[in-house]
Amino acid sequence: MAAQSGGRTAGRRDGGGPQDESLLTVALAFAANLGIAIAKVVAALITGSASMAAEAAHSIADTFNEVLLLVGLRRSGRPADRRHPLGHGKERYIWTLLVAVAIFGMGALFSYYQGIETLTGHRRAAETGAIVGYLVLAVAFVLEAVSWQQAVRQVRAAARAEDLPLRAYIRRTDEPTSVSVLLEDSAALVGLVIAFGGLGLHQLTGSAIWDGVGSLLIGVLLTAVALLLGRINLNLLTGSQADPRIVADVRARLGRADEVEWVVDIVTVTFGADRVLVCARLDFRDSLTAAEVERACVRMARELRDAHKEIDEVFLEPVPRDDPELRERVIARYGRTLRPRDSET
Repeated sequence: MAAQSGGRTAGRRDGGGPQDESLLTVALAFAANLGIAIAKVVAALITGSASMAAEAAHSIADTFNEVLLLVGLRRSGRPADRRHPLGHGKERYIWTLLVAVAIFGMGALFSYYQGIETLTGHRRAAETGAIVGYLVLAVAFVLEAVSWQQAVRQVRAAARAEDLPLRAYIRRTDEPTSVSVLLEDSAALVGLVIAFGGLGLHQLTGSAIWDGVGSLLIGVLLTAVALLLGRINLNLLTGSQADPRIVADVRARLGRADEVEWVVDIVTVTFGADRVLVCARLDFRDSLTAAEVERACVRMARELRDAHKEIDEVFLEPVPRDDPELRERVIARYGRTLRPRDSET
């Protein structure tokens, strides 16, 4: 018997509130970073500070990154078509991964370069115009804080909606856009403090070493953010499992169905923001007719989608639980066979 599938229209959630909230978060971050980048470039030219130059590169990279995030939001919301039957949801992860690459390539590497040039004496920072640098850093901190508060508000609201602690939500989320802005703005605020310290210590001691060290620390900070963002999006691109709580509930619901004797196999895959694909192999009661199995598949698929708004597509396949090939595949994936009422994930 062919597998039964059921699904809602792909992209149905991309036009709603969360999408609008993400657009607001990214747009606010873009406006703030653009103004900050221009101010930092001017300040870096006046002061000659390596830390300020590193921060200018950081803000330029962040401004470019917001454009990438906006493109990702727009393109990932396109509906499913013949060539992309599950929609374009994963394209968002590609653009966010490019953000991680840009943070490292445009921000971190330039910061390392500035720091090394200063420490080796190949770049002599001027000691004039320090007041301009302090003013720019102060204004930049205020603007970054406004953008950061919006990102924090959105991520915390999403974490509460998922009933998860903030750190757990960041690790598990399938919507990396707001998390990207939060991490960028957090790094920006810390980077501003480092730049202020480097500029201040340079002015107090007359030694450019502090300015170079500040630039290197900013590079380390940006590298850490780039690696974290890269890891989040790499996991999503390679097809991560759905939230373990959803997996456990899906397995329990299928196992409780009167028509099902055994849940042989179950696979869940995240393929976009708040989009989950469920594939399950079930051993139905032998007394059922083909028509009864078909109706049961339709009903169970509908019940799963109604219970979890994240579930877009459901594929249920009737199989015998004693098939040796299937048994080997399940054991290879989970280390054991599944049982109908097994809630362990």
